[in-house]
Amino acid sequence: MPFIFVIAAILVPRGLIAFLWFFSDWFSGVFPQVFWPILGFLFAPLTMLWYSVVTNVYQGQWDTLQIVVLVVAVLIDLSPAKKRRKKSD
Repeated sequence: MPFIFVIAAILVPRGLIAFLWFFSDWFSGVFPQVFWPILGFLFAPLTMLWYSVVTNVYQGQWDTLQIVVLVVAVLIDLSPAKKRRKKSD
């Protein structure tokens, strides 16, 4: 079951965030204000998901693995998607 959530997080991170927000308490206590989850949902969904995983699963401990995955999530969130698509001209 966790494997399905990992695949969903990579393919449709905003959908997984909406699913977790409405059907679980995964984000309760992770973010102090509502402002940060909204920004994360709009601009950096994978980074937001990984931050919540570190807070919930690893109890907020930032070791080497967590930082490396955070950097990868930020790079994926900031990568331009238009370069990956082919022009149909």
